[in-house]
Amino acid sequence: MAGDSTELSVIEVRAKAENLEGIAAAGSQGVVSSQRLASVPILRPGEALEMVPGLIVTQHAGDGKANQYFLRGFNLDHGTDFATYIGGVPVNMPTHAHGQGYSDLNFLIPELVDRISYRKGPYYADEGDFSSAGAAHIDYFRKIDGTMAQVTLGQNGYARTLLAGSPAIGGGHLLYGLELFHNDGPWQVAENYRKLNGLLRYSEGSRYNGFSLTGMAYKGDWTSTDQIAKRAIDSRLVDRYGTLDSTSGGETYRYSLSGEWAKRGDNSQSKANVWWLRSGLDLWSNFQYCLNDIAASGGCATGDQFKQSERRQAGGFTASHTIYDQWGGLDVSNAFGLQGRVDRLSPVGLYGTRQRETLNTVREDKVTQRSLGLWAQNEVRWTRWFRSIAGLRADAYDFAVNADLSANSGKASDQMVTPKLSLVFGPWQRTEFYLNYGHGFHSNDARGTTITQEPGSGNPLSRVKPLVRTKGYEVGLRSELLPGWQSTLALWQLKSASELLFVGDAGTTEASRPSKRYGVEWINLYTLSDWLSLDADLAWSHARFQDSDPAGNFIPGAVVSTANLGMTVDQLGPWFGAMRLRYFGPRPLVEDNSVRSAGSALTNLRIGYKLSRQSQLALDVYNLFDRQVNDIEYWYDSQLAGEAAPVGDRHIHPSEPRSLRLTFSYRF
Repeated sequence: MAGDSTELSVIEVRAKAENLEGIAAAGSQGVVSSQRLASVPILRPGEALEMVPGLIVTQHAGDGKANQYFLRGFNLDHGTDFATYIGGVPVNMPTHAHGQGYSDLNFLIPELVDRISYRKGPYYADEGDFSSAGAAHIDYFRKIDGTMAQVTLGQNGYARTLLAGSPAIGGGHLLYGLELFHNDGPWQVAENYRKLNGLLRYSEGSRYNGFSLTGMAYKGDWTSTDQIAKRAIDSRLVDRYGTLDSTSGGETYRYSLSGEWAKRGDNSQSKANVWWLRSGLDLWSNFQYCLNDIAASGGCATGDQFKQSERRQAGGFTASHTIYDQWGGLDVSNAFGLQGRVDRLSPVGLYGTRQRETLNTVREDKVTQRSLGLWAQNEVRWTRWFRSIAGLRADAYDFAVNADLSANSGKASDQMVTPKLSLVFGPWQRTEFYLNYGHGFHSNDARGTTITQEPGSGNPLSRVKPLVRTKGYEVGLRSELLPGWQSTLALWQLKSASELLFVGDAGTTEASRPSKRYGVEWINLYTLSDWLSLDADLAWSHARFQDSDPAGNFIPGAVVSTANLGMTVDQLGPWFGAMRLRYFGPRPLVEDNSVRSAGSALTNLRIGYKLSRQSQLALDVYNLFDRQVNDIEYWYDSQLAGEAAPVGDRHIHPSEPRSLRLTFSYRF
């Protein structure tokens, strides 16, 4: 059934036919090819996800920290409600020291990415926790052409080397990649971000009929320039690229092993995956400077620096089986799957610190979190122009918390069943239409499910529901109206029963309110010739809390409009290049919308020249027009040394000024 279908394929730029995965279930589903990803200048590894239409990737602290993500009216923080996987291993970290769903992509090696398969909305039975806004599955190559050596040098102490290859061994290939990295950034206090990153993958066959064994290892440390109160910059207490705490920063590591297996039968497809990881993080931050210290001591003796720390081991598996059949002359596929995960944190804690020296323990816990998901999906082709995809998913979660404060210890569990339905019409005149409906969920921090007392003060707190339901709708179309022009349009809506968040900065759970978001996305790719293509991703969203509250109903950080416009040139003799404009629209910073962030527009440029069949040079220019804009803005209270009381203020982290990087690549 899948092999001879005439439906429009998932959008893939400059892709080879074998990269197409099959039939799209929604207008907002797609694939980013390795060719497209390789053509664009990327400032940070996490920005590879900006190839997912409508997704904005930014940073509010040091580059060694997980990025901040925005999509579909969500300030996703560091990953909540957007699920990310690399080589079958989940990136999102539940019950994380810094924030629920923390997704650190600094171990990603963009040059070795084969494809990014993305989905949006809770319409897919095989997508579970954190995927209500969307999900991205990033897969590495199984083999590459030759051996690649690459050196990149840039301003502000930027230096990166990459060595990668995939020699044939036995009946397969051994892909390896080793990355060495250093960067100081434009900050007055050098970031001194050092990274050692490696990948080793042995594979035979393909992702549909073969297996792979993958090991990944990453270690990084850095000094962080966090967001700064704007009044400190305006009064010239500190420079725009300066810091109010020169000892903020972090140290992190992540090691993982995974195995993937797939078997294609005459009328079936089976897949399985098993993974294990060990990770750790020590993160020192100071966002309020002297506020809590003044309140406690009457002066700024130690400051408000704190450390969030965790040591984690986790493991999991996925297994699925799809049967292709005919019922009464109708083409039918039935798929079933099972997914499981266990996370053990020992410990996960929050500590008061001064210049990275621990002064006291705010809270420290040992946590075990288990989850099991079972799903089933049925697809029927009723006519040549109509098919349906119906799914059902059931998830069960179990939490056990051993807290240093016995009142916050305990166990909790929750279960949820989430139905899914997609109807697809067409193609007519090379156009398909989609109707999608589905329920999803995200888990809350395990510590919030058992908490009863606020750490430090002892004030009573209410426990939160472990799983929060979401419900989404979407109407979409995918069209190829002109040769070379692919376009998709999606009108969507997503409701969330609650936006409960674990506030890692304070060690407490913050119960937020039910919400409703809706919007539209228009995605275009126009390949004008074999050497020139244009793309334009435009998104608009409307996000509001649904209950009544005198504070207002705007959702802080909810982005309204985004745009990503690009031009790619290749195969123009020895020349190649790309230019990309990213627009990040204004957001409300408080619930009554009285304070809003400014929008920003950044342009990146790449110009490259192929010296020979084996070697090339590429010059990347970031923030081409040297715009003085901000990566992120927040509004909250802070207190500088010498101030008598806390002050509500805008806190910003500036975008990096114009910078250049030159890359020499050689294949042998």
